[in-house]
Amino acid sequence: MDNSHIAIELIDVDKHFGAVHANDKVSLTVKTGTIHGIVGENGAGKSTLMSILYGFYQADSGHIKVFEKDCKFTSSRQSIDAGIGMVHQHFMLVENFTVLENVILGTEGGALISESLEKARKELTRLGVEYGLEVDLDTPVELLSVGILQRVEILKGLYKGAKILILDEPTGVLTPQETDELFRIFSALKEQGVTIILITHKLREIMSITDQVSVMRDGKMVAHRQTNETSTEELAELMIGRKVLLNIDKSESKSGSPVLKVTNLHVSNEQGIERVSDINFEVCSGEVLGIAGVTGNGQGTLLKALTGILPLTKGSIEVFGKIITSDNHLGPRILRELGIAHVPEDRQRMGLITEFSASESALLGYHNDEHLNQGLLLKKALVKKNCESLMSSFDVRPADPNLKSSNFSGGNQQKLIVAREFERDPEVLIIGQPTRGVDIGAIEFIRKRIIAMRDAGKAVVLVSVELEEIMSLSDRIIVMCDGQITGNVDARDAEERTLGLMMANALTSSEKNQEVQS
Repeated sequence: MDNSHIAIELIDVDKHFGAVHANDKVSLTVKTGTIHGIVGENGAGKSTLMSILYGFYQADSGHIKVFEKDCKFTSSRQSIDAGIGMVHQHFMLVENFTVLENVILGTEGGALISESLEKARKELTRLGVEYGLEVDLDTPVELLSVGILQRVEILKGLYKGAKILILDEPTGVLTPQETDELFRIFSALKEQGVTIILITHKLREIMSITDQVSVMRDGKMVAHRQTNETSTEELAELMIGRKVLLNIDKSESKSGSPVLKVTNLHVSNEQGIERVSDINFEVCSGEVLGIAGVTGNGQGTLLKALTGILPLTKGSIEVFGKIITSDNHLGPRILRELGIAHVPEDRQRMGLITEFSASESALLGYHNDEHLNQGLLLKKALVKKNCESLMSSFDVRPADPNLKSSNFSGGNQQKLIVAREFERDPEVLIIGQPTRGVDIGAIEFIRKRIIAMRDAGKAVVLVSVELEEIMSLSDRIIVMCDGQITGNVDARDAEERTLGLMMANALTSSEKNQEVQS
C-alpha cells in the first residue's frame, strides 16, 4: 500500500455558529490507507470539522480536497458520491427495520423493491465475508447488540462505496471485547486500502490502533503527531493545555453503616424477561461500590430497579430504613425526595429530552421543586439561572441555557446530566457509565467529583464497562454475568484478568476458591 497519496486535505477551514468560532482556520492532511485519529475536548471542533467534510455543514471559508480533487460539499449525498462515509456517535438506524432495509434506505433504486433488496443482499454478503462484518441481514436492528449495530453502520458506508470512513466516538458504547473486534475490522479495512478517520476521547485506543493523530483545542488544530512518536501524557496535555491526572488518587475509604441493602432481588425488564436473578449486596455511606460486567448482563435493569423505574418481581431493596418489595413499589420521584440521585446509562433516551432546551433538561426529575414553580408554570428566570450555575460548575460548552439539548456534543450532554444530579447533594448516587463519550479533561473532573462525594460520606453505586474506571474508583467491586453476581472482591485485590473471567463467568473451581479465601 502506497501511503504517499493523500485521501483528505483540509486547508484553512473556518466555521462560525453565531458568536461561537467552531473551526478556526483548521488544516488537516490524511494519507490514503491509514487510520488517522483526531482528539480534543468536547467542543474542540472535531465533530464540526468532520460534519463539514461529510456535507452536513458548509464551511464559511477554506478548501477541501478528496483524493487530490477540489470539492465543495453542500449535501451529504455529494460527500458520499466522493467516496466518504460517516458513522455517527448515535446510530442513524430505523429500529423496526431489518439490517438489509436499513442499509439500502435512501438508495433503493428502480421500481421493484424486491430486486433492490436481492441485489443488496448479494453485495452485503460479499462485503461481510471480505471485511469480517457478517451480520444476519433479516434481523430487525432493535434486536441487535450495540457492537453489531456498529457493524451495520460500517456496512452502510461500504455499501454506498465509501473509500474513506469517518467514525465519531465508535467505542463510546462498546465493551472491551466489542472494541477489540471493531479494531480487528479496522485493520481489515486498512489492509484493503480504506482510509479511516477516528474521533475518540480514549487515548489508549488512539495509541493502539492509529498511524497518525491530530489534536484540536478551542476550534484550532494545535498538533499533528506520528502515533509511535507520542504518548498518552503528551496528547492529554496538548488537548487540555495543561498536565492531566490520568489516574485518580484517593485515600482509604471511611465507610459507615449500610444505607442501601439488596436482598434476594429478582427484576424483569420492560419486555417481562427476568434480567436480575437472586442478587444480594449492600452499600455503606462513604464508599463506592463498583458493578462490572459486559453490557446487557442485567446491570441496566438493576439500576432501573434501584431508582424506582422498574418494579421488583421478588426480593427487597432497603434504603434509609424503607423497604421496597413487589407489593410496595416506590417510584423515582419518591426516591429522589429520599435522597437518591440517578445518572442513567443512556443519556439520549433517559438522561435528557433532546428537543428541550438545556435549562429544561437541567431540571428533569426536579421540575416539581417549589422554589422553581409558580402554580402550574416554571419561573423561567430561576430555571435559566439554575442551568447557568450548573454549566459554570461543570464547564458545559457552549454555556447557553437556551440552546437545544440536541445541539450539545455527547460529552457536554453528559456533563449537564452529571451536574444536575451531583449538585443536588444526594445521600446515594446511582451512576451508570459516568464518563461514556466524555473527553479526558471532563473524565478527570467527573471522577474527582465521585471520589469527593464518597469522601463527604455519600454512598455511590457505579456501573461501568470500563474496567480501568471500575478499578480506579471503587472500594469494592461486584461482577455481574447473565443477571447474577459472579464475583465480589475488594478493589485493592482486583486484577483485570480475574475480573474479565468473572464477567464471562469463566473462573475455574480453584480460582473461585482462591477468591473466597482472599
